[in-house]
Amino acid sequence: MKIISLFSGCGGLDLGFKKAGFNIVWANDFDKDAVKTYQKNLGMEIVLGDITKISSSNIPDNPDVVLGGFPCQGFSVANNKRSMEDKRNFLYKELLRVVKDKKPKVVLGENVKGILSMNKGKVIDMIISDFKDIGYKLKVYKIDASEYDVPQKRERVLFIAVKNNNEFTLNLKKSSKIKTVKDTIFDLYNLPISYNPIIDNDRIIYNHIASTNVHDKFWGRKYKVNQYDICDYLKKWRKKAAISTKKIDDIFGYKHTAGHWFRKDNNSGSIPKPSDWWKLKGILKFDDTYDKHVTELEEKEIKFEQSLRITNWDTPSDTITATSPEIHINKQRRLSVRECARLQTFPDDFIFKGSLNSMYRQIGNAVPPVLSFKLATQIKDFIKNVN
Repeated sequence: MKIISLFSGCGGLDLGFKKAGFNIVWANDFDKDAVKTYQKNLGMEIVLGDITKISSSNIPDNPDVVLGGFPCQGFSVANNKRSMEDKRNFLYKELLRVVKDKKPKVVLGENVKGILSMNKGKVIDMIISDFKDIGYKLKVYKIDASEYDVPQKRERVLFIAVKNNNEFTLNLKKSSKIKTVKDTIFDLYNLPISYNPIIDNDRIIYNHIASTNVHDKFWGRKYKVNQYDICDYLKKWRKKAAISTKKIDDIFGYKHTAGHWFRKDNNSGSIPKPSDWWKLKGILKFDDTYDKHVTELEEKEIKFEQSLRITNWDTPSDTITATSPEIHINKQRRLSVRECARLQTFPDDFIFKGSLNSMYRQIGNAVPPVLSFKLATQIKDFIKNVN
């Protein structure tokens, strides 16, 4: 049975289907590191590129299944700026386009639970209606992965669509025993953190690297300051000094960083940190108008819940996200890439590529392969019966 995979990421969803016996004939993602990870572990080529610029004629015909875990950031409840206008919300229409052109027997999509409440349910209604218009009956399921052998509290929404003359009902069997964090990662507790593979007796542990940023306080500016005001001020003094932003970058040993001190478009500007401010003052010779506002700091508490959560051994973990993971129970570091991967049910020989933050992001955005395998098994049985 053939699969076309869109928004494939590092391959969590695809891995479960591959283990269930499906043949992935085409896959795509636009994240370079995720593509490298996918190719390394699934042993096949994946097209690197923007799906909005890939013609349907370049995608194989007659797939049995189209997978499409379309990007969810625009829908996430963690995104308080989510809206119908967020372009990422409509990438599912690329999935719709491929389904319309390739006419698979089954379509499977996955997203965050926030999509259910977005715009008071109108987003879901829109997606169901769009699939109906191209001849598919779409059902929506809200599940918690921790109930299906995944050691992680992970609430997600599944979209499963079949052609209108067929009927599919998801019926996953729940786990008899909930898996805990301790069940899953305790054996890694005393291993050192390292970018290099770790030899531990007769096994090799890959990607056991972690962020050590576990502080619950940080140094922030004591006074409120407007970046636009600082930008206009610095631009005035740079003009007086007749010096280019590139020259300033060269002096600081930065690459493009200094340029952001002199720009305020697209909210991409920034304010120099205190040490940079004093060095910049020596170059531009500006007055002391903003010295106090920019350089006086005070210790503040971090307000972001995700930054402070500590792993509980005796329960499933909280949701593994694409940003900073939970703090390890020893409170000296965050969960490692390998620990996050295990909590997402990736096998130990699944090796991630890219920087530390990139690896965290790839894992957090993935579908747990164990859950994917269960979905694949049911979909495979359905396809056999409709043939």
